Amino acid sequence: MTKNNLMEENKEGKSNSFFEDFGKKMDQFFVELKDASKRMDVDMQKKYDELKGSAERFRKEAANKERWKEVEDGLKKAGEELEKTVKAAFKKRQP
Repeated sequence: MTKNNLMEENKEGKSNSFFEDFGKKMDQFFVELKDASKRMDVDMQKKYDELKGSAERFRKEAANKERWKEVEDGLKKAGEELEKTVKAAFKKRQP
């Protein structure tokens, strides 16, 4: 073997080694990327479920407040009617 052939083989060996190492690192990167993606999917699903639960609680509270408002209005009207009735019952009759 000549010196040039030896240098050429050495360069090819270094290139092969570099690309082999690069390929392994890329494979590891994709594995880690896939794992991160799975974790993100789980986290996003949890957040979605939390928001969905919050929205449902808010909807129930809003409906509950509307119902209590109806009850309050009904009681107010009943109180006004009772007041009118009591005033009419105890009103002095004028001769």
